[in-house]
Amino acid sequence: MTDILLENMDLNDLKECAHKLASQLHPRDVIFLDGDLGAGKTQFAKFLIQAAAGEDIDVPSPTFTIVQLYDTNIGEIWHFDLYRIEDENETEAIGIEEAFSEGISLFEWPDRLGTYAPKSRLEIRISINPDETRTLKIDRIGDNWQKRDLTLKG
Repeated sequence: MTDILLENMDLNDLKECAHKLASQLHPRDVIFLDGDLGAGKTQFAKFLIQAAAGEDIDVPSPTFTIVQLYDTNIGEIWHFDLYRIEDENETEAIGIEEAFSEGISLFEWPDRLGTYAPKSRLEIRISINPDETRTLKIDRIGDNWQKRDLTLKG
């Protein structure tokens, strides 16, 4: 069962949601961004990172670099795109343990983590509706997230 369901979200709603989430993040938080190609995972990450940085910084997709690091007002954010990862053991070489212990981690294509997926995380599944709006299904996994009141819209 989904903890939070946000429907019919346009780009401004997506930005507002990401900004509200950024204001509630803490070091060692992990966020999974899941959805089909073009669903808006990278756009959501961009909005969140810009909100955390407090400015309109450049946030390129880490599809080819696999990870991008950002020094923000709330700590270091590690933005991972695991699309090109073929084996979960490859994730050891990209610094996930350091990210988990020190920073805030955002993962696109988180299913590629396999057994390296942390027990506590926020899972955000983004889907595109026929009218081009987005639906976000958000699940709080683990005690770290269950105790938080996540008001992300309105």
